[in-house]
Amino acid sequence: MIRRGVVLLIALAGCTDIPVSPQLLATQCAEQARAALGPTGSVTLGANSNSGPFSRAEIGISSDFIRGLAPETVYDRCWFNRTGELPTIPLVLPRP
Repeated sequence: MIRRGVVLLIALAGCTDIPVSPQLLATQCAEQARAALGPTGSVTLGANSNSGPFSRAEIGISSDFIRGLAPETVYDRCWFNRTGELPTIPLVLPRP
């Protein structure tokens, strides 16, 4: 019986969230909030001596952008989902 209790406690201990630093959390949630502003993308052009010219393009569209959610809402939701609390660091987005 005691053995089962110990196994249960060990199993439950593995289910707890690992604490994240507020700065890292702010950075991660701000990235999600930026994605809600609009499509993101990049284009790469280049050449090398082995294969010659190359190009690559990437486009990303977040579901938050498609749903029309405000970046502030996305940031607050991200923070709350990971901590259970409201953000302690405000969202700062680059000015257009």
